[in-house]
Amino acid sequence: MNIRPEKHPQTALMPFRPIYLDCHATTPVDPRVADLMVQVMTTNFGNPNNRGHFFGDEAADIVHAARIEVGQLVNGSSENVVFLRSATVAASGVIASAVQSNVSSSPLRVASTTVEHRAVLDALSKREAAGEIRMNWLPVDTRAQLSIEAVRSVLDNGCDLLCVMAANNEVGTVYPIAEIASLARDADVSLLVDATQAAGHIPINMDTWGITYLLMSAHKMYGPKGIAALVSGQGANADFRDLERAEGTPNVPGIAGFGEACRLCREEMLQTSQRISGLRDRLERLLGERIDGLVVNGDRVARLGHNLHVSIPGTPNEAVVARLSQSVALSTGSACQWGTDQPSHVLQAMGLSDELQESAIRIGLGKTTSQLDVDRAAELIAAAVEDVRRIMLSRGIR
Repeated sequence: MNIRPEKHPQTALMPFRPIYLDCHATTPVDPRVADLMVQVMTTNFGNPNNRGHFFGDEAADIVHAARIEVGQLVNGSSENVVFLRSATVAASGVIASAVQSNVSSSPLRVASTTVEHRAVLDALSKREAAGEIRMNWLPVDTRAQLSIEAVRSVLDNGCDLLCVMAANNEVGTVYPIAEIASLARDADVSLLVDATQAAGHIPINMDTWGITYLLMSAHKMYGPKGIAALVSGQGANADFRDLERAEGTPNVPGIAGFGEACRLCREEMLQTSQRISGLRDRLERLLGERIDGLVVNGDRVARLGHNLHVSIPGTPNEAVVARLSQSVALSTGSACQWGTDQPSHVLQAMGLSDELQESAIRIGLGKTTSQLDVDRAAELIAAAVEDVRRIMLSRGIR
């Protein structure tokens, strides 16, 4: 579709621009990142694979500088940073490599939480169906939190690859990766950490903690879509540069934007996270005051500062989100499940009731979110809930 934003048939009639609160799906590109990308596209446009002249060398230097920025954000080695088009590709690459390097006659022993991103779960399911891996699932509690004792037990019973995300992409629960990495290292088990929701939002210390493989995605941290990173750490037994080369000509503008986004996150993360978490708490309080029966899901202590996941019992989430579609951008769940009738595997794993699952809404604040946005969004969300409840009551639906 070739529709200019200023001519959008809905927004053109609005007295204000819709409020964006879906930063778990994607974040707006930071203008400073966009400025650098435009410069690279128009001035530093060489192909880094075509070395031997100024423009190719310049582009290669840009890619190298971005590797350094990505590595520094998570305290990983820049030499072990490879750029891929998505974290989904990176996850599949790590799992495929682990299967290929398995020298045992038995299937690869893999342990994973039940709440990993669909990209990881789908890659594991494919390999399990082929008989290449044997799965051991780590359950979570009602907060989507993981038991360290369960991790210790699965490692003691034999494991080759452990998959634990840094933070949940739906309810925002943050996992004790430093402790988990220590246990995995002591057991000589490779650890794959999906940090797409966490990187740039909370501190990650890859080398110190001992993470083997880390996944990152630029568009979750105010960078461009279409570029991700796989960072290998201590104990990695695979070289993923061939996987990077298989992608073809490097996306130099995207890579440069990714590096700049990482630099900005490294310099501004603490201050930005504190401000956003304060706004999140304000929104949570305002919604609690305006909506009877509101339930906050996830770990209320160990959660991402920009995440607010709620359930509104007796109020179908799709009806609320539809009423808000042109005023407040929200989500009923993970973007990877949009358009399907499947319930959230995360909420199911948490053991939430059907009523809480069917009324769940995911809210993701960002660094462009203002207090005015929060106050206005609280009013609009509460009004939408009241409207849906009134309609259901008039139709005798309880």
